Amino acid sequence: MTKVSVEQRIQAVQRYLNGNETLIEIANDIGVTAQIVSEWVRRYQKNGVETFLKSYTNYSADYKMNVLNYMNETGTSSRDTAALFNISSPGMIRNWNWKLKFEVGGYDALVSKKKGHLSMKKETKRTTKSTPAEGSVEALEARIKQLEMENAYLKKLNTLVQMQEKLPIKSKRK
Repeated sequence: MTKVSVEQRIQAVQRYLNGNETLIEIANDIGVTAQIVSEWVRRYQKNGVETFLKSYTNYSADYKMNVLNYMNETGTSSRDTAALFNISSPGMIRNWNWKLKFEVGGYDALVSKKKGHLSMKKETKRTTKSTPAEGSVEALEARIKQLEMENAYLKKLNTLVQMQEKLPIKSKRK
């Protein structure tokens, strides 16, 4: 697919809105699909020219939750919701990103992670922890904590397995 400039996108939308050309004609002329031009038109009608001027945005977890809640409450499609909230790609909302992350990992999964390399931290002196005596309160609390973590891990694994079973199986082409 070709890279289309902001000016070309605006011109394509205006050509369509003038009513002289179809989506397919415009899409073939630019070198994109008619579906992409249709999304541009939808976003332009909701947000105007500003929809094309915005570059990459990092959305907060609260914003993502608001978008998902709106979509669930109103029953709108991911394309209409993306146009309404001025989100550049409806695919971000669909199953493979925000929605699936929320279903599997809850609210915490929607929080954006820091990207890039971790910074090197200065080495600190580590104090060796003495192992609690067998049967002591500290040892029992540590064992409980370990078992709770294992239980949470197995629950997440079970959820992922169930999600995989629900996905349609794609056959390999030979």
